[in-house]
Amino acid sequence: MRQKFVAGNWKMNLTYPGALALISEIADQLGAAKPTDPVVVVCPPFPFLSGVGEHLPKGGSVHLGAQNAHHKEGGAYTGEVEAKMLVSVGCEYVILGHSERRQHFREDDALLGQKLKTALAAGLKPIFCVGESLETREADETFDFIAKQLKDGLFHLSNEEFAQVVIAYEPVWAIGTGKTATSAQAQEVHAFIREQVARAYTAAAATDVSILYGGSANAQNARELFSQPDVDGGLIGGASLKAADFVAIVRSF
Repeated sequence: MRQKFVAGNWKMNLTYPGALALISEIADQLGAAKPTDPVVVVCPPFPFLSGVGEHLPKGGSVHLGAQNAHHKEGGAYTGEVEAKMLVSVGCEYVILGHSERRQHFREDDALLGQKLKTALAAGLKPIFCVGESLETREADETFDFIAKQLKDGLFHLSNEEFAQVVIAYEPVWAIGTGKTATSAQAQEVHAFIREQVARAYTAAAATDVSILYGGSANAQNARELFSQPDVDGGLIGGASLKAADFVAIVRSF
């Protein structure tokens, strides 16, 4: 069976003491990992990665991820962070293609394709985000839009590379707005993504890939969302900043 996931994207929030307090509380509440548990990933801001990683119990249930990585393997790129640097402080995962990166930093699918290659070469497992705006959904262009994001940004990977990727569907209209796609809407798009994977790769690859929902998921709606057959977990934003809420989401499985 494919792996269940809950990933917390802390975005540009907290201070260092607050980050350490949050991860300590999350790790204490979740305890040791059990075979039936979902994979749990926390993605703090860059300055907190090393310290947060040191507060994760060895062999525990929580893994470290980053919110972004540069597409080059090093060099004169002031202010940027390369994938190997992230690995060196204990990161196993990296979020790529988040809608906020696409919108505010003009990251397109060509650039994200390069980022995927660099991250995979460094040994990171990408969480690759796709999703439509409200305008796209209202124009009834959701599926064409997501198909293009997948084709241009992701489907250039080899079978072996693709096997390391987690996909996150994040309806842009539901991020930070308090709006959430209904469980039926989420399932419809997740099933479509899985169909696209089957066409681009194999039926087995489509069965195995984990697809997360990332649009204002919280402790109240997680159980219903995660009960859908093609929803394998969540990429959690605001609710990941409160230990009780994040742990409740993890336990929704």
